[in-house]
Amino acid sequence: MSGIEVEGTVAAGFEGVREEFAAVLAEESAEPGAQLAAYVHGRQVVDLWAGEEFDGSSLTAVFSNSKGAAHLVVALLVQDGVLDLDREVSAYWPEFTGHGKERLTLRELLAHRSGLIGVDGGFTLEELADDRVIAERLATQRPFWEPGTAYGYHALVIGALTGEVVRRVTGRSLQAIYEERIRAPHDLDFWLGLPETEEARFQPTRPMAPTAEQQAFLEANSTAQDSLTAIAFNQSADPSFDLIAYVNSRTVRALGPASAGGVGNARGLARLYAAALSGVDGGPALLKPETIAEFTRRDWTGTDLVTATPDPFGLGFETEGLRYPPLGADAFGHCGAAGSEAFADPGTGLAYGYTRRRFAFPGGAAPENQRLVAAMVRAAGA
Repeated sequence: MSGIEVEGTVAAGFEGVREEFAAVLAEESAEPGAQLAAYVHGRQVVDLWAGEEFDGSSLTAVFSNSKGAAHLVVALLVQDGVLDLDREVSAYWPEFTGHGKERLTLRELLAHRSGLIGVDGGFTLEELADDRVIAERLATQRPFWEPGTAYGYHALVIGALTGEVVRRVTGRSLQAIYEERIRAPHDLDFWLGLPETEEARFQPTRPMAPTAEQQAFLEANSTAQDSLTAIAFNQSADPSFDLIAYVNSRTVRALGPASAGGVGNARGLARLYAAALSGVDGGPALLKPETIAEFTRRDWTGTDLVTATPDPFGLGFETEGLRYPPLGADAFGHCGAAGSEAFADPGTGLAYGYTRRRFAFPGGAAPENQRLVAAMVRAAGA
C-alpha cells in the first residue's frame, strides 16, 4: 500500500515513531485502520492514527487486551490486602472444588495453571458473553490437567475465573470495580462493558484474508477438535465458534467479558498503563513498585500446553520483555488477537497502546509491533 496518510501528533523527539508508523502502514502486510499512542512518565507523547473512516477516537474490539485491565483490578485488590495470592481459590469460592481444584492458589490461577481452559462440548457465544455463566460451568468441570502442575493459556475463561474470585470477596463484579476505580476516574477510552451511548464510535473487526502461503500454514497447523488448543479457543464447540463474530456482537460488547470482550482504542490502552505505572494528569500511580514486581515475577517456566510456546506470563499479565527485547524484564501488559498490544515498561516509563481494525495473521501481537516498540524505546531513551 502507498499513500497512507498518518494523522495525529507526536511530542518533540518522537518524530521517528511517526515515520515508523507510516512505514509499516505502507506495507501490504499492515492494515490501513490502525492507532498508536504512548505516554512517558505519565505524559502523552504519541497520538497517531490512519485509515478511512477511522480516527483516534474510533473504538475497536481489543480481544485479550481485556485481560490486562481485568488483572489490574486483581493487582489493586492484592495491593489493598483484600486478596491473598497464596490463599486457595476455594477459600473464596467454595464451589470451586473436586479433582484437585480445591488446592489451587490464587497465584497459580493467575498464572494459567488451573487446567480449566474450557468445558466439555464447548461454550455457546451467549455463554462466553457472560462471565458468571462461564464461572458456574467451570466450577464443576474436570480440569484438563492436574491443577497447579502445568500451565496453558486460558484464552476465553481466565477473566471469568479471576472475576468470580473478585465477586465472591467484594460482592461486586470485576467489571464494576474496573469502571469505578480505573476507567471512569482516569477517563479511559477502554471499556469492559461498552455503553449504548458509545456504540456510534465502534468499528467492527474485519477478518483476515490469508495469502496462499498463509492458508497452507493454517492447514498444516490445524488442530484436532479434542486438542488442548481447540478446547482453550472453543473450537470444539458445536456449532463452531467464530471469534470475530464474538467480539463484533453487541451482547459481548455490552457485558464486557473480562477475557476478551473489551472495547477501546490506542489512547485508552496506553492511558490505562500510564495510570498504572506513573499516574496521569498529576495523579498518583495505581500500582506500587512492589506490586509490579510481584505480578511480573515469573515463578514458573517451561512450555505452554495450549500454545506450545515458552510461557510469557507473570501473574495475569504477559511479561512483555520476553516478546520485545528493548523492554525491561519487568515490562507488563497483554496483546490482543487482532494484533493489538498494550504494556507498561517501568525502566523507561513508557506506556504503549496499538490497535488495528483487521485481524493480523496468525493472531496475537501483530509483527509491526516489533518495529514500533523499538522506535518508541529509542525515542523515550533519547
